[in-house]
Amino acid sequence: MVRSKFKDEHPFDKRKAEAERIRQKYSDRIPVICEKVEKSDIPTIDKKKYLVPADLTVGQFVYVIRKRIKLSPEKAIFIFVDDILPPTAALMSAIYEEHKLPVHPNTFGEEWEEIPQ
Repeated sequence: MVRSKFKDEHPFDKRKAEAERIRQKYSDRIPVICEKVEKSDIPTIDKKKYLVPADLTVGQFVYVIRKRIKLSPEKAIFIFVDDILPPTAALMSAIYEEHKLPVHPNTFGEEWEEIPQ
């Protein structure tokens, strides 16, 4: 399992509290943490926290990230959620519900990048 630097740096309780706060404030948005694997040769992304529309698909999210890092068409990127490659047609809201933080064992200080619909 690839370890998330974000999870290492931010305690579970704070991540959970921020996710809940964001979902209350932006009920039509999904909070997403996006990190690249350390050994990857793709460009570093400028932000790791995103608020994505609930009806955005995984494929559309990948497109947004590709544009953001200005990735050339011949380069591939893969989005993993808990070491699982979700289907590109899956809605981000469905992926969030499947993989959201458990009730027991959030994040502060950074601004969330809102992805327009």
